[in-house]
Amino acid sequence: MSAPAGELQKVRSSMMNAVHDLPMLVARDEGFFRDEGLDVEILKTPGSGQHASDHRALRDDIFKRTLESSYEDGQCDQFRMCEWGIMKRAVETVVDPTHRPAKIVALGSAMSSFAIVTDPKLNIYEPEQLKNTPIAVSPFNGSHFTMLKMMEGFIRREEIKWEFAGTHRERLEALRAGKVKAVSLQEPWISVAEKQGCRVLIESHSTRSEAAGDELDGPTLAKMFRAQARAAEAINKNPEKYAHYLLEEAGGLIELKDLKLSRLLNAPPAPYTRDRFNDNYQWTLSWGLVPPGATYENTVDNRAWQ
Repeated sequence: MSAPAGELQKVRSSMMNAVHDLPMLVARDEGFFRDEGLDVEILKTPGSGQHASDHRALRDDIFKRTLESSYEDGQCDQFRMCEWGIMKRAVETVVDPTHRPAKIVALGSAMSSFAIVTDPKLNIYEPEQLKNTPIAVSPFNGSHFTMLKMMEGFIRREEIKWEFAGTHRERLEALRAGKVKAVSLQEPWISVAEKQGCRVLIESHSTRSEAAGDELDGPTLAKMFRAQARAAEAINKNPEKYAHYLLEEAGGLIELKDLKLSRLLNAPPAPYTRDRFNDNYQWTLSWGLVPPGATYENTVDNRAWQ
């Protein structure tokens, strides 16, 4: 899908929340994509982390959520989400031919922070106190998957409970109203919660994965990933310069001084290895979050490095 000589090659990529897509935004705005001969259009869709977002990113059928449906309908060529979310979406396109195929094409740049947060008035000081206590998440998104990963290190799987409580803003409001005892949040909402006096029990970085259809060739993906690698380096060197993307999503609830910039961690995209696929597919399968039948060969395509 190369462009005529002298013209920039157009690529359409979809995004939801800035913390997951910051290298894409920076690569576009700093001209790193253009340096690679690309004109990357970023289609912004409602995400659970946007202050004024609705529930279009939280529909029960993941393929009817705005980002996924934009890919299904051919409006974009490529997208990224939390590693287990991409695993679910890629696997389900393998086992269900009615969906537009999507392959895992890289381990992505953004190492997004997630945290389990509670209200100090509840006198909860450690994850073990959340045994059999529902933790508010949005299903099949990073707040769900990362919560399971964090909690299973402290209590038995059958003791881990969750409930749907809307967007990050809605979850935090439910916590402060006493409707739930703990919530799973990503940045900038962890920093918002801390400013409002909430307690972080446990947090972890959660890596993105990149997905694309067969139409997007390896050399084009390689150009995109080189640009994102430059963007990751720029963010790590000067996170303050790019923090405004996250502050905007918080809707004025925090200022730069309130945002914990060390949580903005990014790295160059990398091939998605067989070991990583096996570990994460089997883990996701063990929770009943994906169907059986996927293999490394039919789900992963590291064509950017071939």
